Amino acid sequence: MPHYPNRQFLDFEQPIKTLYEEIEKLKQTAEKSKIDMSDSINKLENAVIEKRREITEHLTPWQRVQLSRHPDRPYTHKYIEKIFNHFIELHGDRNVRDDKAMVGGFADLDGETVMIIGQQKGINTKMRQQRNFGMANPEGYRKALRLMRLAEKFNKPIITLVDTPGAYPGLEAEERGQGEAIARNIYEMIRLKVPVIVVIIGEGASGGALGIGVGDRVLMMENTWYTVISPESCSSILWRSWDKKEIAAEQLRLTSIDMKGFGLVDEIVPEPIGGAHWDYTEAADTLKKYIKKNLAELKAIDPVKRIDQRIEKFGKMGFWEELTAEQAASR
Repeated sequence: MPHYPNRQFLDFEQPIKTLYEEIEKLKQTAEKSKIDMSDSINKLENAVIEKRREITEHLTPWQRVQLSRHPDRPYTHKYIEKIFNHFIELHGDRNVRDDKAMVGGFADLDGETVMIIGQQKGINTKMRQQRNFGMANPEGYRKALRLMRLAEKFNKPIITLVDTPGAYPGLEAEERGQGEAIARNIYEMIRLKVPVIVVIIGEGASGGALGIGVGDRVLMMENTWYTVISPESCSSILWRSWDKKEIAAEQLRLTSIDMKGFGLVDEIVPEPIGGAHWDYTEAADTLKKYIKKNLAELKAIDPVKRIDQRIEKFGKMGFWEELTAEQAASR
């Protein structure tokens, strides 16, 4: 059971915080009085688990958005540390500079070399500023593409971890071709000859996510979101205020369950009770099983057929209605 003062709690997690505070009081009392209170402490620790379960079962779309942004949630580097061995980070796009918001390199997955690429937000204020809160510039996407081509050259599978509030929207990013860089990645990823697995591990917003989001299999962690715009931005456009963000989150249909229902992701990866931030090892172990299972299936498919399936997969996404000439004329 983690020590509660080291944790941060969201608004709807406050009942859990209250239980932790009671546990701390009992531990302090037991230490001072030398009285065995292990039974009472164990009951409260079990109550914490049940409360986590209860909260998880009744999450709203906005609460899942909040969980995806939880400050204690594992980021790309944590999953690399827990899932892979011998990670060798590669830097730079060979054109402008090294974008710290996008990380990537070769790693070992139980004896198999893979290319791992993902967005990294940073674990504290200084690192978040250095990594631009996970919002990559054009050179970040060009670095990612360089690494993908390198993986293809050496016939190594590619795994991408998506966690970004969006591509960086600054003027300098647009001047250096932000839109073109993302579009180029989408175009090139469709044609990669090696297996590509995409995992949404946190926020999956707009083109910032799509820039590394095209793959043979798209997996989505349970408490994450994936859509064209954040609830706050959607609310500000439709209602001229962020106050309607909860309604926007519901209307955007951005949860993993919604995305699976729409056919935009292939599988939902379960998280520990209460969210991935409660148990990094369990979250990583579960994700690793899904990655290995899908990788084994993809490697058994001929590369040409795999590309055709990838093109067909993304070509069928979305909903539309075709009208006959007569129907169009009548409208």
